[in-house]
Amino acid sequence: MARALALAARGLETTSPNPHVGCVLVKDGQIVGEGWHRRAGEPHAEVHALSMAGSAARGATAYVTLEPCSHFGRTPPCADALIDAGIDRVVAAMEDPNPLVAGRGLARLRAAGIATDHGLLRQEAVELNIGFVSRMTRGRPWLRLKAASTLDGKTALNNGVSQWITGDAARRDGHRWRARACAILTGIGTVREDDPQLTVRAVPCERQPLRIVVDSKLDISPQARILQGDPILIATASEDGPRIRALEADGHQVLVLPGASGKVDLPQLMRLLAERGLNEIHAEAGLKLNGSLLREACADELLLYVAPMLVGDAAQGLFRLPELADLEHAMRLRIHDLRSIGEDFRLIARTIPVTAPP
Repeated sequence: MARALALAARGLETTSPNPHVGCVLVKDGQIVGEGWHRRAGEPHAEVHALSMAGSAARGATAYVTLEPCSHFGRTPPCADALIDAGIDRVVAAMEDPNPLVAGRGLARLRAAGIATDHGLLRQEAVELNIGFVSRMTRGRPWLRLKAASTLDGKTALNNGVSQWITGDAARRDGHRWRARACAILTGIGTVREDDPQLTVRAVPCERQPLRIVVDSKLDISPQARILQGDPILIATASEDGPRIRALEADGHQVLVLPGASGKVDLPQLMRLLAERGLNEIHAEAGLKLNGSLLREACADELLLYVAPMLVGDAAQGLFRLPELADLEHAMRLRIHDLRSIGEDFRLIARTIPVTAPP
């Protein structure tokens, strides 16, 4: 199963909106076939593994990271392919949270006389597909909020200078997280101040994630670098017809989602992104949007790179959050991972109550 999970991870950048799935076929203690799902619309992991095994698949055990599908989508059901190949046993790391499957794949196999088990390395499988699981069970993507700060929690000097707080290794690691995301989200403040491209450049990437800008007043400049290259999606509270038409004429998408106080309705944006098949959102924004994503319970995870430097009280902070009178109402986080990345360290923390699937 560990090998199947490693194979599944090869599709991190390319399978959306489908999950990342790997499959290993074992017979008489030997691997006879293996495969992974590479792209949506292409054969699933089980089909690749069966193709590699050929006649050796008969009587084998299939280790698959996700319950085999039982429905016709863009490809036929994998459960039927396993049955037709004469597989004796199927071990799934986890059941499929997709309501179209949700146990039906394993039931179909059992009805055909195939022994089934599930739960082996389940948590690892959930982590690999945390965005897909979130979209299927909560109707919203998994949003990972990335930031880089000093030890005193500052992201830039008061004059806006922020390049570079962290080192090369941390920046490359950040681009790896960009690469696995379905979309990269930022705010209009970051677009104005940093004029970012918001693309994956520091590591190889088979496809560029969709870029999303939250721009309440539709203030984005036509010369902004983020408008160059592939079309982007802009979420706004403005109904300025001429500006919307101009952006759409250039191929960009505009979602008008008015919320409170003239801001974008961020929870509604998350629901619409899920409807578009986006599993993981990688947010890189300023303290205002960062604070809003946390306050409105849209951020599930913090990806924080911390550099061993101090820049003082006047520098810019990480999140704009309301002042508290007591610690009882502090926003609590749970440390999920902590490690050194070059000269810096990387902290992954999740919100409490935990919003990840059980």
